[in-house]
Amino acid sequence: MAWTKWQFALALTMVVTGSINTLSTKWADFIQSEGSDGQVRRFVHPFVQACSMFLGEFLCLLTFKAIYYHLRRKNNGAEDRHDLVRGNREFSPFVLFVPAMCDMLATSIMYVGLNMTYPSSFQLLRGSVIVFVGILSVAFLNRTLVRREWFGITFIMLGLGVVGISDVISNDTSGSQYTRNNIITGDLLIILAQIITAVQMVYEEYYVAGLDVPALQAVGWEGFFGFSMLSILLVPMYFIKMMPPFNENAHGVLEDLPDALAQIKNNYLLVIAISGTIVSIAFFNFAGISVTKEISATTRMVLDSVRTVVVWAVSLLLAWQKFHYLQLVGFAGLLFGMCLYNDIVILQTYRRVKVALLLRIGRQSDGMQEVIINRQADEPDR
Repeated sequence: MAWTKWQFALALTMVVTGSINTLSTKWADFIQSEGSDGQVRRFVHPFVQACSMFLGEFLCLLTFKAIYYHLRRKNNGAEDRHDLVRGNREFSPFVLFVPAMCDMLATSIMYVGLNMTYPSSFQLLRGSVIVFVGILSVAFLNRTLVRREWFGITFIMLGLGVVGISDVISNDTSGSQYTRNNIITGDLLIILAQIITAVQMVYEEYYVAGLDVPALQAVGWEGFFGFSMLSILLVPMYFIKMMPPFNENAHGVLEDLPDALAQIKNNYLLVIAISGTIVSIAFFNFAGISVTKEISATTRMVLDSVRTVVVWAVSLLLAWQKFHYLQLVGFAGLLFGMCLYNDIVILQTYRRVKVALLLRIGRQSDGMQEVIINRQADEPDR
C-alpha cells in the first residue's frame, strides 16, 4: 500500500531530525571556544550535551499536554481517540524512573564515546542493542528466539566486528582526538551504553508495556527525570578529578558546568548546535512514535538505518572522517542482521522468489503435460 503524504512527511521528519541530532552533537564537539580559564579549546562536555538531549525529550511531555488539553476542550471524547494521547493517563510517573535512569546513564556514556570516535561508528554501533535485548529477553522475559533471530544476531555481531576493525586500522588523522586508543575506548563505551539501553528496554517491556501509557507521555516523563537527575549530578561531577582523555575542560574534572556555560556564551555556534540537539530529539521522538502508529515498527527500524547512511555520508562530506570500505561491509552486515532478526525484506523476498519459481515450474510442467495429452499416438515428430 502506498504511503499517504502525511506518512511520507513523518518518515522524512524522522530521518532528517534523527540525523541532525547526531550531527549537531558531534558538531558541538568540534567547535572551539574560550573557556572559563581564558583558554580556547574544543567543547568537550558530554554530560551537558546529555542534559540538552533530555530537555528535548521533556518537550515531548509539554507537546503531549498541549495536544491533550486542546482535544479535551472539544468535549467530544477526541482525547480518547487520538493516537498520540489515547491510553492510560492515570498512572504513577515514577514507574518510569528506573528506565529514565538507565537512559540517563546510557546517553551520558554514549556522548562520552561520541567525543572520542567517528559519528558514523557511533550510529552503527548503536545497532548492537538488538543483540543485548535478544539475550536479556531470553534470560528475564522467558522469550524463545527462533533460528532466524539467532542468525540475525550473528550477522549483527559480525558487522559490529568489521566496524570495529575499520576504526582501528583507518589511520585517520583528521582530528587530534582520533587517536587509536581514543577510538577503541569510544567504541567500547558506545557498546557498553547499548547494554544499559537493552536493560532499559527489557524493564519497560516487563513493567511498563502492560500499562498502555501513551508513548509521547512516557518519553516526556523519562526526559523530565533524566534532565532533573543529571542536572543535580553535574554539581558533584565538578569536584571529581579525571585523567586524560576524560578531563578536557578548564579544571580537569568529570564535568565542568561553568566552563561549558562560558564556552557557550563565547561562541554563538555552540548555541545553534545545542539548540539543534534539543529541537531535533523532540521532533525525532514525535516522528518515531507517529511512524510506529501510522505505518509499523519495522518501518521505524528501516528508517533508523537510513539515518545511519545519512550521518555517514554527511561526515564524509564534511571531512570529519575518511572513507573506509570496511565500514560499508560492516553496515551491510548490520542491516542484513537487523532485517533477519525483525523478519523484514530478506525472508519475504526469498519466499516470493521461491513461490514465483515454483509457479513457473508448475506452468512449464502443465504445458508439457498438455502437449503430451494433445498429441496423437501416430503423429510424426516435428
